[in-house]
Amino acid sequence: MTKTGTNVLAWVLGAVLFQGCASTPAAATPTRTGSETNMTKHVKGIFNVKATPLAPDAGAAQSPIGRLSIDKRYHGALEGTGVGQMLATLDEGQSGGYVALERVTGTLEGRKGSFTLMHSGSMTRGAFKVVGSVVPESGTDELQGISGTYEIQIDEKGVHLYVLDYTLASQP
Repeated sequence: MTKTGTNVLAWVLGAVLFQGCASTPAAATPTRTGSETNMTKHVKGIFNVKATPLAPDAGAAQSPIGRLSIDKRYHGALEGTGVGQMLATLDEGQSGGYVALERVTGTLEGRKGSFTLMHSGSMTRGAFKVVGSVVPESGTDELQGISGTYEIQIDEKGVHLYVLDYTLASQP
């Protein structure tokens, strides 16, 4: 039997505490695109998140899938906010999954703009993993041309960390 609606919120906020993380130093790795060289940058920082259950869509009240809004505050190399929505489910055996889209607005290593993250997580009997990526062509302003991968980690004290490996395409 699966948990619904507000019970999904408990999974999203509580079950992630099972995940540990290791500290990784910042790094930059050169990548080549045609004749130009772009640097893939590795940044890490903390974020705070508030997840709020949303009313189910019409006809979905008995669905095992809950819908939540997410509101984040990013700190570190990425300073800004993230807003979006998440669909999630969890069964009685502590296994489940979620998918989310989130619009991030702020500054990334001093560059202002916004971009969209697409991420998903799975939990198998309490073992949690979240991965994602920057949605192609979603960057604006000084973050136009951004691409990359995104990961969420939770340390042993329950602190939420983001890891973003990104490349900014050279502007013409």
